[in-house]
Amino acid sequence: MYIAQLNIGKFRYATTDERMSGFMQNLDLVNGIAERSRGFIWRLKDDSNNATSFRVGDDMAVNLSVWEDAKALENFVFNTLHVKFYRNQERWFEASQGVHLVFWHVPKDHRPTLDEAWGRLQDLEKNGPSERAFGWAEIMDIERMRAVRCAVGG
Repeated sequence: MYIAQLNIGKFRYATTDERMSGFMQNLDLVNGIAERSRGFIWRLKDDSNNATSFRVGDDMAVNLSVWEDAKALENFVFNTLHVKFYRNQERWFEASQGVHLVFWHVPKDHRPTLDEAWGRLQDLEKNGPSERAFGWAEIMDIERMRAVRCAVGG
């Protein structure tokens, strides 16, 4: 089994707004780092090579990907250039209201649909962590989680 993840966020501005340029101009770079990272399997993307045209819920932008395991995803998120964008997400995204990230296990040959992923996120929000849908707390190394929360002020 692999691990799938969906995270969502509401853009503060239109993707064409100059205030989004720091984010938009680095998408290909960060996505390329993800694709070359150990353990990366797949990510949702459109013809522009990113997922900024996809939306769920109340106009929420999405990031949907599959990784060999949680450690590989954790390494990409917190040990590559991606962490710079993670720590500055408030520049480009509104503050999260409710659950905005979900993980679940998928068979190795499965690529989740956006509808499937959205259902998993809603399940986590409604029912809390389970085998069907869970968050960082259920998979992340506890010492790293503490360090990350301190670094981002949480």
